[in-house]
Order: sequence, then structure tokens, then C-alpha cells
Amino acid sequence: MKTVLNLSFLLLFFTSTFAQKTKLADPKKYASTITAADLSKHLYIVAGAEMEGRETATEGQRKAAAYIENHFKSLGLKPAIKESFQQFFPVYKDEPGKTELVLNGKPFEAYKDFSPVSQWNKSATDYFSELVFVGHGIVDQGVDDYAGVNVSGKLVLLLDGAPSGFKPSVPGFRSSMSMYGKITAAREKGAAAVIITGTGFPRKEPLGAGNQYVDLYKAVQFPNTFIVSDATANAIVGNDSSWKAWKEAAKSGKVEKTSITANLQLGYAKKIIQLESSNVLAYLEGSDKKDEWLVLTAHYDHLGKRGDVIYYGADDDGSGTVGILEIAEAFVKAKAEGKGPRRNVMFMAVSGEEKGLWGSEYFSDNPSIPMDKVTADLNIDMIGRTDTERTSADTLNYVYVVGDDKLSSELKPISEGANKKYLNLVLDYKFNDPNDQNRIYYRSDHFNFARKGVPIIFYYDGMLQADYHKPTDTPDKINYPLLAKRAQLVFYTAWEMANREAMLKRDIPLD
Repeated sequence: MKTVLNLSFLLLFFTSTFAQKTKLADPKKYASTITAADLSKHLYIVAGAEMEGRETATEGQRKAAAYIENHFKSLGLKPAIKESFQQFFPVYKDEPGKTELVLNGKPFEAYKDFSPVSQWNKSATDYFSELVFVGHGIVDQGVDDYAGVNVSGKLVLLLDGAPSGFKPSVPGFRSSMSMYGKITAAREKGAAAVIITGTGFPRKEPLGAGNQYVDLYKAVQFPNTFIVSDATANAIVGNDSSWKAWKEAAKSGKVEKTSITANLQLGYAKKIIQLESSNVLAYLEGSDKKDEWLVLTAHYDHLGKRGDVIYYGADDDGSGTVGILEIAEAFVKAKAEGKGPRRNVMFMAVSGEEKGLWGSEYFSDNPSIPMDKVTADLNIDMIGRTDTERTSADTLNYVYVVGDDKLSSELKPISEGANKKYLNLVLDYKFNDPNDQNRIYYRSDHFNFARKGVPIIFYYDGMLQADYHKPTDTPDKINYPLLAKRAQLVFYTAWEMANREAMLKRDIPLD
């Protein structure tokens, strides 16, 4: 019994001593390996012409995935999806076919008089003997353009825009006055199909395959929707003076719902092509806490090509991607010298972010690791340039930090402590405001970890008005010393979380 106790004591002593040494090891030597030169070398490849803008489910994306996987393999990292470094997920793409709008036997010309909303339309031909005009079709706080009328199973006619002075309760894409908002409201009211007036006719007919999506199977379908020119809407109404009067009345929001008798044939056809994309995942094994994880993420996809024009995506998010590659290398070098992390550290480059956070959503719904054992996700999305709207003197020494106070009371002190100890960057919380109109917290891959309860930090450089989502986001415009400094901050923060005694508390309720 005494011998067993002595052995147990020695084992406990050496384990404790090892853990303390690992935790207290100075990470500066390894952070210094994250250099401007190495980041530049990687980025000129990842955001180079050969990668063709890395659009999800394209050859360019597959080339980028192969480059990232090969780098992880060269470091000796382990595959994080059984024996694979890539987690594949299905992507669907529409190949549009014939579309038609026929009024009382008279066909209208596609893209000259009307155009289908291909993003949400399904293959169908519908025949209606009447339609209902409901003004702008807005449903919002205190406003319901469908009040007093039943449109279930019917075709509705809507005006684009909104009444004078109207302010939606939610801005942007999901606004009640956006096309998405109006189609969603029509669906909730039971409309079978929607016609919305629009501008810009005649329009260019789309070339080749079109919209991509991942949600092929839906619990509820959108009604097929068509945008029509003002002249086409006038023809459908069949009365010039009435149409002018209705549009004028709609400016003040005082529209009388009106049924219009007309035989309308609305048709849309498409072929669905199945593709695939992938997340690239690898991990460094921990020492005494191998059942726990720290995850670092960045999305490697961008917008691809439009004709012969390449959208390089050097900052968005080539900068975050190469940051992950260099941070992984720093951790590996530390482990090679006996200072490896206590927890497993997963390095994840995801795709489909630009399409709607697809890759991170797929991983969070099909995780290869238990999400309740993930201490945190550190997500990097654009850290290579400076905010063109920023005028303060710290322009070359800041990073925006988002989400560090949302799920764990321990996360922000760790983040700020690591920064103060090693770098003294200005940590700007501008986009951490819950009332932020840009909704940055919801717009990158960390959100799919947060919705599963995982504490997160999102690192971001801000609004690049001249180059954001434009072909001019190129590697030559990156501030590589600043990129290196920000990537080092992520490394130092990750180092603390990978080696601390306990996982982060999840003591703030998920909103």
C-alpha cells in the first residue's frame, strides 16, 4: 500500500510539474516565427491567379484546399475527420431553363419585360385567373399591408421599395422592405406566387449555371417570384389611370387592396446540379487534456471569377487563412521543443462562408469532435488591412474584437491580458455593440460555434470601402507587418487557452 501511494504521489507530482511548465513556457520565441515574409509567401499563392478567387465548389476552391492540406501535412498535423484532412459537404447549383409570363394569351419577353427570381424559384408552371394588389407587401412592427385580405393560395402583386418615411425594424438583407423580406411575408401569408415591380429593364440574360445553395430540402418552400417592369405591371392591371393612382397612394402607405381579374401563366424551369465543397481540418494533439479542444477558424473561399475578372480575396479572407497556417506552424515548433499544448488544437479552414457560412454550419451540425469539449473558437476574417473609415492615430496598431463578452465571463480578461502582456494592440470593440447596424457578430464563421454555446472571439480589420468584395482586394495591398502582429495576438490568446487549467466557463446565456 505504501509503495502504491508513493508511486501515485510521484506520478501526480510529475504530471503537475509538467502541466505547470507547459502553461508557464514563454511563447514569444514561437510567436516570432509568425513573420510578414512567411505570411506574404503564403498569401501570394492563396490569393494568386491560379486559385481563381476560390469560389465555393469550383476548381479554384479545390486547389486552395489542396494547398492548405499539404501545408498541414508538412507540419505533421493529424487529420481531423477520421483519416481525412477534408470534410466534404454537398452544394447544389441551378442551371436555369425556360421562363415565361403569359397574360390573357399574350406572352411577354423574358429579361425585357420580366425576370424570374432564380435564387428561390422552383420548377413549376402556375395558372391564375386573378391576382391581388397589396401595395408594397410590407409586414413589420405596426405595418401589415395584407391586413383585411386573404391571399392564401393566390397570386399577389407588389410594388418595390417602401412608403415615404418608412423605416424597417431590421436593416439589410432581412429588412421587411427587401425582396427577401417581402417574399418571406408573402409566404407567411400563404401566397402561391408573387409578382414584384422592378427597375433596370431590359436586363441581361444570365449566362450558364446560376445560384448555389445547400438547403435542397426545405420544410417550407418560397412562392415562385417574378420581377416585372412598370409597363408589364400596367398591362397586368389593365387600366393606366388606376395603376398610376395606386402607385401614388402607396407612397403614403394608404393602399386599398384590390383584386384584378386576368389569366396569368407563370412558368420557370431549372436543372439542379450536385457539387461539393470542403472544410480543411487538422489538429495538434494535446498532452494531459486530450479530451478537450481549442479551435481556430478562417474561411478560405472567396467570390471566384466573373467572366475573366478574378476576385482575389487577399484580405477577405486570404489574410485569415494564411494567419491560421502560420499559427499552426508556431504551435508545432513549440511542441517539437517539448512545449506542446495541453489541449488539442484544431486548425480549420472553412469554405462557403461567402455563400452564407455554409462550411462552419455543416461542421457545427456534423462535428468531428464533441462541441461541449471545445473551450473556444478563435475566428479570423480579414486582418491584413486597415479600416478606411478609421481616422484615429492608432490606424496601424489596432484590431476589432467581436464576441469576447458574449458567452464566457473569462474570455475577455484572457484576451486583454494576452494583448497587454505581449503586443499592446488597440482592441477596438466598435462592432461588438449588440446594436451594430452592420451585424458583424452574425456574419462570419464564429457564429456557428456560438450558436452551439462555444465561447468565441472574432478578429476583424473593418470596412474596406474601396476594395471589399471587389477584384482590387489583392495581395500587394496587405500590410504584412500588421497582419503578422494581429496573427501573433491570436497565437498568444490561443496559447493561454490551450494551456490553462480549466476550460472556459460558459456562464453567459446564449442570446
